[in-house]
Amino acid sequence: MTAEPTPLPNRRLGVLISGRGSNLQAIIDAIAAGALDATIAVVVSNRAGAAGLTRARDAGLETCFIDPRRFSTRDAYDRALADELRAHDVGLVCLAGYMRLVGAPLLEAFPGRILNIHPSLLPSFPGLHAQRQALEHGARVSGATVHVVTAELDAGPIVRQAAVPVLEGDTEESLAARILVEEHRIYPEAIRELLEGRFRPAPGSASARPLPAGS
Repeated sequence: MTAEPTPLPNRRLGVLISGRGSNLQAIIDAIAAGALDATIAVVVSNRAGAAGLTRARDAGLETCFIDPRRFSTRDAYDRALADELRAHDVGLVCLAGYMRLVGAPLLEAFPGRILNIHPSLLPSFPGLHAQRQALEHGARVSGATVHVVTAELDAGPIVRQAAVPVLEGDTEESLAARILVEEHRIYPEAIRELLEGRFRPAPGSASARPLPAGS
């Protein structure tokens, strides 16, 4: 007998960014359009000049810059970040172009409640420069993946994916631009799935075999 979905009791999002915040904007737009029943409680960046902070302020959102240089260790930084998110009563953490590894203090503060968006069809091409990896590998298909964050890089349970063809003559930039369109579409959908308690990890979803060359 299948268990009934258990929605998260808290629909307050904490969005972590490092750059321009285009996925943050997709979340903002989905909420404004009524496609996502959630509230962005705070937007936090590890970079003071991140353009996404301006996007957030323009949308009337509360923002916070936490400077990594103030902390002697990664864990100390992540503890401060977890404290900031808890102070805003965040129920779900969304990484949106956040360019830092998530450590144990944050994972323990929000177990199973941290999402990330990655520009490949995981488990293929994890880590940095996923679009470049796809081109160098000769892949015919790439895409975007929303997954639950775990201690292993880009290896958590997959929530949503969208495929994007790799075209002849594609550059890293042109492929990234087409993948980004799908990122903006599936990230709010994945957030809604988690908030509503509809996400059930598929068996082996976090450890499926990578795509072969030319796939």
